[in-house]
Amino acid sequence: MLMTKEGPRTIRTLRGWAINVLQEAGAIHECEEHGWARDRADPHARERALDFARQDPPTGVSSDQAAAEVRAVLETIGDTCPECLPE
Repeated sequence: MLMTKEGPRTIRTLRGWAINVLQEAGAIHECEEHGWARDRADPHARERALDFARQDPPTGVSSDQAAAEVRAVLETIGDTCPECLPE
């Protein structure tokens, strides 16, 4: 039987790359019920994401641009899901 190994996910936009970096660093996560991205409010995870963005930006993007995109994405994500009822 042929076994295939799943390769890295293809990221098509800089915003998509930044979201992936934030998820991998643990700075954001998805609402289990609705799938919206939620900010974990973890300053250490944010700093890990920014460090990664600076150290390993996508091809053709400067480290400053990559870090700026991670910050820009973070600014658009809240800590609550817009579809969940308030507790």
